[in-house]
Amino acid sequence: MILEAALERLVKIGPLTVTFPDGSVKAFGTGEEPRASLAIRSTLAQRRLARNPALALGEAYMDGEIEFGDGDLFGTLDFLAMNSMEGGSHPFDKLMEKVRRLRRNLDQFNTTGRSRRNVAHHYDLDDRLYSVMLDHDRQYSCAYFPDGDATLEDAQLKKKVHIASKLMLDRPGLEVLDIGCGWGGMALFLAREYGARVTGLTLSQEQLSVARRRAFEEGLSDLVSFELIDYRNWDHKVDRIVSVGMFEHVGINHYKTFFDKVKSLLRDDGVAVIHAIGRADGPGSTNPWIAKYIFPGGYSPAVSEVMSVVEKSGLWATDIEILRLHYARTLELWRERFDRHRAALTTVYDERFCRMFEFYLVGSELAFRRWGHMNWQIQLTKDVATVPLARDYMAAAERRKLASMTSRDATPIHAVPLRASHGRSEQIAQ
Repeated sequence: MILEAALERLVKIGPLTVTFPDGSVKAFGTGEEPRASLAIRSTLAQRRLARNPALALGEAYMDGEIEFGDGDLFGTLDFLAMNSMEGGSHPFDKLMEKVRRLRRNLDQFNTTGRSRRNVAHHYDLDDRLYSVMLDHDRQYSCAYFPDGDATLEDAQLKKKVHIASKLMLDRPGLEVLDIGCGWGGMALFLAREYGARVTGLTLSQEQLSVARRRAFEEGLSDLVSFELIDYRNWDHKVDRIVSVGMFEHVGINHYKTFFDKVKSLLRDDGVAVIHAIGRADGPGSTNPWIAKYIFPGGYSPAVSEVMSVVEKSGLWATDIEILRLHYARTLELWRERFDRHRAALTTVYDERFCRMFEFYLVGSELAFRRWGHMNWQIQLTKDVATVPLARDYMAAAERRKLASMTSRDATPIHAVPLRASHGRSEQIAQ
């Protein structure tokens, strides 16, 4: 059988015990640990797993056509990830990867209209999902764990302070453009804590309504505005640009457009900070299951793919930082919150959706723990002399801000609790 031959090649350490649709059971791999098991419920799933496992595994789990031993999704996927790191591979892996690489330009041809549809696919989901999974400020990007043991709320706060320190918000009234502003948390934070005048851009109608309401309720509408507009259509120059978790949706065809736009929008002494998911092992392709069900048109680039474009844009890369396991911890905490509310979420969506979201959270966490994913932050300027010669100023600014917030016993991210839009209750379970 094709699938059995593929598993023989994939599983180097084991055992992996597989129950096939006909009731037969076979073990793959050598050794006694680690171990995992799964049961394939249909011959259709078996055939699809043999042909295209990167897509079929997630689909079979969503459809209940594959079950993992003791319901241990994380453990089983981690087992498979460890085996891939040991050199195990599916016979068609290299061929399918070549096909995906050849399709990248087509799959990531993100025009304005297509970008809007891609964003709606994931970010316009029912608000109750994000209200129970994310922190109070609705930060849907990598948190920052400098000491490794912070709560999700504290780590997301530290992320905002960390990025703000790189923006050099050294005086109130600076004009800031937030490209891909989400539910408005970063924009509101920069206005509230630094006196910045911020415009947030989004393509999500759901996020726009929540962000505008938050600005009104916090009394920050004079400092913060939010617009439903593609960054390519914005033309007002600013002092600072921040973009967190949006670059993954730009598409490799549009990297030049993105950085040319950043340069054209920055004033001569301007500073930009771009934060995104990347990969440490060089250029690749987006997992086909993620591309189909979670982030259509998305891609997490290697730094080499980004810097080759930055170098041609005329911008200075004045600081580059790699955050390694921070997103793995963030996703772990999101997954724990999702699991706690899973039963209630099945009343909002259905079992298939919940299985899809579980698979997404687990697979994403393992991408950072096992498969070379990380986050990068790049600080950009137009002028070589805009920022200080040494990067110590960032850490100093970060310490000062955190100390000042602690000394006044402030918890700004809790100041205005988010409520679900359209009259829905924020909490679906306690």
